[in-house]
Amino acid sequence: MTSAPARTVSLDDRFARALPELAVPWRADEAPDPRLLLLNEPLAAELGLDVAALRGPDGVRLLVGTQPPDGANPVAQAYAGHQFGGFTPRLGDGRALLLGELTGADGSLRDLHLKGSGRTPFARGGDGLAAVGPMLREYVVSEAMHALGIPTTRALAVVATGRAVHRETLLPGAVLARVASSHLRVGSFQYATVFGDADLLRRLADHAIARHHPHAAGAENPYLALFDAVVAAQAELIARWMLIGFVHGVMNTDNTTISGETIDYGPCAFLDAYDPATVYSSIDHSGRYAYGNQPVAAEWNLARLAEALLPLLSADQEQAVSLAVESLRGFAPRYQAAWTAGMHAKLGLPAGTDDAVVRELAEELLSLLARDHVDLTSAFRSLGAAARGDVEQLRLLFLDLAGIDGWLDRWRALDPDAAAMNRVNPAYIPRNHLVEEALDAATDGDLAPVGRLLEAVTTPFDERPGLERFAAPAPQDFGAYRTFCGT
Repeated sequence: MTSAPARTVSLDDRFARALPELAVPWRADEAPDPRLLLLNEPLAAELGLDVAALRGPDGVRLLVGTQPPDGANPVAQAYAGHQFGGFTPRLGDGRALLLGELTGADGSLRDLHLKGSGRTPFARGGDGLAAVGPMLREYVVSEAMHALGIPTTRALAVVATGRAVHRETLLPGAVLARVASSHLRVGSFQYATVFGDADLLRRLADHAIARHHPHAAGAENPYLALFDAVVAAQAELIARWMLIGFVHGVMNTDNTTISGETIDYGPCAFLDAYDPATVYSSIDHSGRYAYGNQPVAAEWNLARLAEALLPLLSADQEQAVSLAVESLRGFAPRYQAAWTAGMHAKLGLPAGTDDAVVRELAEELLSLLARDHVDLTSAFRSLGAAARGDVEQLRLLFLDLAGIDGWLDRWRALDPDAAAMNRVNPAYIPRNHLVEEALDAATDGDLAPVGRLLEAVTTPFDERPGLERFAAPAPQDFGAYRTFCGT
């Protein structure tokens, strides 16, 4: 008899069929007592999935990976990667599985992927498991990023497994079911190149073009057009991170997507006090992926993609390098244009304001924020009130009153649009102290704080009564914040 999820969820295995060298057939570990913690019903509906069936016993087993639909071919994906600058030729999904691809209600193709589903051949000594806290972190932060308009993988569900996970202490285990436009990454191309498989590299590039950048197929040099498209997508993505104060924490090449989506919410966080040198990851001892270094890190990762693509760009090595270098030079101006356009909107400036004026005002404000250790989100949200004439809300954040007053005079003279600013400057983000509070409660079995946090951050621009603490900066006693990869 066919199970309910098999009738409800139809999964293709086109990645495994197209690129079998990058796909190891595998099955999730058994979950002793699977229990649904969170289900993203709006996303399920967007994907055309039956919510009631997913909430049932068979649906939960599907979401934890132990009962995939009939005909599904779950695989662990192979890829390489530079991790904090050091190259590892064989990484892969050590604790994850691609269940398959599904077609959403809008006709778009999405990966359905599991995280924490058990050891695979790529586990490299890890246990392949995940704890409730880190999986809920990815759910909360990825859904907040989506609500903020930032390209991202999304969380479909978190399922408790009923198995304890050994970390510093025993923690309850969980599996995250996430959705992405694909899991193709710079590391996928590095893997094909390092093993010298020219046919695989070409098929991988063709697959990426068809999946994400179909316009490249008609270009004079399709693979150069693919690289151009990835450069553009990453420039736009990193600019959006910087505008909102998001710190990824592990910007390795295996976490740099071809689609331009944010992936892997391990040691990630959002800025409290503005400081470009901010590092939240416990393993980033050198500050390689500090907030202010993220544009440079992304450009470095794209250079590694260029190296992998060289055999496809031209049969002449020198010509291939020249093409790649010229394309990569486009990252900085694209990033700068996206950042400037974003700051234009965040400052509520009229159409036609010169870009140089936008940059000067933005950079001066950021310098003032850094000097007085001002909360980034609170400052930009307060600009809406300041544009209406209530400047005290913003002034109270600063010690250098002369500095902010001078800046306000110059900015207000341009007649900023308060309503427009409140549509792009969020009132609510996943503030680090609130995330930790909610995850601690969930680890102890109380999901209510996670629910309240999600209520705030998934509608981030609309202030509502009763949610004041979700808009407030971290308390003074919160201290230095560190995040961990969760493995």
